[in-house]
Amino acid sequence: MGKTTTAINVAAALAGLGHAVLLIDLDPQGNASTGLGVAYEDRRAGTYAMMIDGAEPAGLMRETDIAGLKVIAADNDLAGAEIELVADDGREHRLNEALVKLGAQFDYILIDCPPSLGLLTLNALVAADGVLVPLQCEFFALEGISQLTRTVERVRRAFNQKLAITGIVLTMFDRRNNLSELVAEDARGFFKGQVMDTLIPRNIRISEAQSHGTAVMRYDAKSSGAVAYNALAEELHTRITKGKA
Repeated sequence: MGKTTTAINVAAALAGLGHAVLLIDLDPQGNASTGLGVAYEDRRAGTYAMMIDGAEPAGLMRETDIAGLKVIAADNDLAGAEIELVADDGREHRLNEALVKLGAQFDYILIDCPPSLGLLTLNALVAADGVLVPLQCEFFALEGISQLTRTVERVRRAFNQKLAITGIVLTMFDRRNNLSELVAEDARGFFKGQVMDTLIPRNIRISEAQSHGTAVMRYDAKSSGAVAYNALAEELHTRITKGKA
């Protein structure tokens, strides 16, 4: 349970709080698109068309089955975008330039990035105000997140001075497992207040929801996963709002 699961369910939970939300699937695997009901064979123009062809983002949005949440899907050509961007002088800013066209019609725009740091992820970091980092409660997780925080700092210095870690969210948490408790303790000891209070538990309903093309709170609103992601969205909104005050 990592970045895509968190992107889908935080987006849905923020929409459930009454916010206008857009989720951009920037991962060529397209899992966020699938998890919101956009089948692979139904991937018309999406993030590739927006970044490479200059298509207007407003014309690429799709409605989801969650009120207030729209998605720009990862179209089938997105896998080639990294290669095509290499020769572009403004390659780091393509996504930011596209999102500027949306103005202020959304309260939140979430971007599901690829798992590795390439030009697509760099575009997301240049366009973003903050980064929400899912941290699985597993043995090697802290090593990876330390590397990510260094990357965010380098991007902040070179391209985007407003970029910061908005929060680190502990996922796949199991109170029956001593390792989960140890990872949580280590994360809070090292990253202090950057770690969100809300813990996302291991919950089969979260995975089942994605296989049905929807968010967990629509699939099973009373499940522990749904309750946790709703709480995380509220905490995230409060943190962001206080940061802007």
